[in-house]
Amino acid sequence: MSLTEGPHAGVNQPDVIDPSGGANQTRVRAYNERLVMSLVRRHGSLSKAEIARRSGLSAQTVSVIMRSLEADGLLVRGAPVRGRVGQPSIPMRLNPDAVYSFGVKIGRRSADLVLMDFLGTIRLHLHQIHTYPLPEDIVNFIVNGIDKLERELGPGERGRIVGVGVATPFELWNWAEEVGAPRNEMDRWRDFDLQAAVSSRISHPVFLQNDGTSACGAELAFGVGASYPDFVYFYIGSFIGGGVVINSALFSGRTGTAGAVGPLPVAGKDGKSTQLLKIASVFVLEKLLRERGMDPQPLWYSADDWIDFGEPLEVWIQDAGAALAQAVVSAVSIVDFSAVVIDGGFPPWVRVRLLAATRKALNTLDLQGVTLPDLVEGTVGSHARAIGGASLPLFSRYLLDTNVLFKEL
Repeated sequence: MSLTEGPHAGVNQPDVIDPSGGANQTRVRAYNERLVMSLVRRHGSLSKAEIARRSGLSAQTVSVIMRSLEADGLLVRGAPVRGRVGQPSIPMRLNPDAVYSFGVKIGRRSADLVLMDFLGTIRLHLHQIHTYPLPEDIVNFIVNGIDKLERELGPGERGRIVGVGVATPFELWNWAEEVGAPRNEMDRWRDFDLQAAVSSRISHPVFLQNDGTSACGAELAFGVGASYPDFVYFYIGSFIGGGVVINSALFSGRTGTAGAVGPLPVAGKDGKSTQLLKIASVFVLEKLLRERGMDPQPLWYSADDWIDFGEPLEVWIQDAGAALAQAVVSAVSIVDFSAVVIDGGFPPWVRVRLLAATRKALNTLDLQGVTLPDLVEGTVGSHARAIGGASLPLFSRYLLDTNVLFKEL
């Protein structure tokens, strides 16, 4: 196999193909292998003939590549599909056990570490609650957590780990007041190189990306991305963030923060302008619970296991929905998105109620000149940021950026 000398060798130096470089036989072969795996990943399973048709590669080239990928354990055969004439076609799919990666989500109130397989399924998971994140604590959580999870794997499984992707809010120090942290403590993030600090203590390559962009990337790769080539994405965690997908590719912008959405101006219940993040963020719900003498800690135990907090939760959902509706109109007034995707660090039943509140609020706004896109639930769920982080090593080493797949024949 031309990606490496073996299917998993050299994990410290993933093969990243520079599109600006010249093309030789090795580079072309590596690109074509990534293309085949990316097509199979997107469609679930494909036969040789389907891959040739979608990729534009010759049947002979596809046969050679698929045999190589199967020999390396990256592709596995499905059940033969018999047609009316000729030999049955054999669909090929990604082997979920072929490759593993770690994903890290750093939040203002909690952190998560997941081990993800080649299909985006979480195999192992660690969760930590903190009052606020500090650099040394986060690095220790990542390093010690990786060591703990690797000890649960066999030697062969550990050899299939290709990297660590960290999804983190950028400029963490700016949120000291909102999370109730001493400013001098949060200021320690200003000059802290998280990627270098983690890299110095583990053997795997480390990748870093904004948490909202990571969550959006997870939705693109493993969620609604197959159905919508363009969408704006809202992910509601401790603070709201998001991302933008155009032509089936993440658009990160000049500074890597395109689609951050949190600073979008919206009108609050008092009619005054404020930022979206100051209404549609979980820290606002935390504050509401405290004001009513209720313990907000269950918000951070497990995003999938919230209890129904009753009246304060409903107040937050309605307020957040009203703010999201304004943000939706602002976003689609600039780009004619085919969908607005809303997800967050909460259970599906909260997401359902939040989308209902957003749809209701949209009907109260002046929509003249606005063509509303589909308003849909995210499908990746509460671990979207960690899954997005874990996908970074996979795309760097094995898969193509999704914009290539948009040009399928």
